[in-house]
Amino acid sequence: MLMSSAVRLSIYEAVATVTLRNPGKLNAMSRHMWQDLRAAFEQVHADAQVRCVVVCGEEGNFCAGGDISEYGGFRFDEASLCDFHENDVWPALQAMLDCDVPVLAHIAGNCMGAGMEIASCCDIRLAGTAARFGAPIARLGFPMAPREAALVAREAGLTVVRQMLLEAMVFSAADMKAAGFLSRLLPDEQLAAEAQVSARRLAALAPQAARMNKQTIRAILNASGAGVIEDDQRYAYADSAEHREGIAAFLDKRKPVF
Repeated sequence: MLMSSAVRLSIYEAVATVTLRNPGKLNAMSRHMWQDLRAAFEQVHADAQVRCVVVCGEEGNFCAGGDISEYGGFRFDEASLCDFHENDVWPALQAMLDCDVPVLAHIAGNCMGAGMEIASCCDIRLAGTAARFGAPIARLGFPMAPREAALVAREAGLTVVRQMLLEAMVFSAADMKAAGFLSRLLPDEQLAAEAQVSARRLAALAPQAARMNKQTIRAILNASGAGVIEDDQRYAYADSAEHREGIAAFLDKRKPVF
C-alpha cells in the first residue's frame, strides 16, 4: 500500500511533536505537507496548554527538501509557482515563526532545502553527527525564493548560504555547529533521547515567561536591532502567580511549580 505524505501533530504532557513524514522520499515536503505544517502550528499557537514544540522527521531523516515528483504540476508556470511559495510555503514558515512557545528541531540525517527553511524557524536546533545540511537547488535550475533565502541567511549566516546556493555545497553537522546554526551536536544514538530531555526541560520552565521572551525575540528580529521594544504591557506580569511562584521557590530553595 502506498503511504501518503503528511505532517503529524501529537501533544503529550504539554509537549507538542510535529513529525514530517513522506515515506521513501526522506520526508521531502509535498504541497499537502506545507498545508499540514501551517495547520499544526496554528493549532499549537492556539493551545494554551502547550509549552514546547519538537519538530522532527520519520525514518532517520529530518527533511530532504521539496517533493520533486510534484514539481511538473506547478513550477513551470509563473502564477502557479508564485501561488506555491506565497500561499503554501511561506504561510507555513510564518506560522512557525509566530509560535509563542519554544520550538526545538530534532535533526537527523538529511536537512536540505525545505528542511533548512523549517529548521531555521526553530529556536533551538539539536543534530546528530551524521546529519547533512544544504540547499543544492542550483543543480535543479532554480533559486531559493527571496523570503525563504532571507530566513535561512539570518539563521545560518550569509557565508554558509552563499556556498549552499551558489556552489550547491553540502555541510556536515560539525560545520553547521561551527557556523552557529546548531545549538548542540550529539552522537546519533543519543539524539532522540536528548531531544526529549530538552523538550521536557523547556516545558517545565515558566510558560508565561517563555511566551513573552518569544514575543520579545520576534520583535527584536523584526525591528532589525532598532532599539528597545516599546510595549505598554511589558511589565504587566509583575503580579502574576507565575512570577510570584518563581521568586518564592528560589527563596524557599525548592523547585518551582509552574
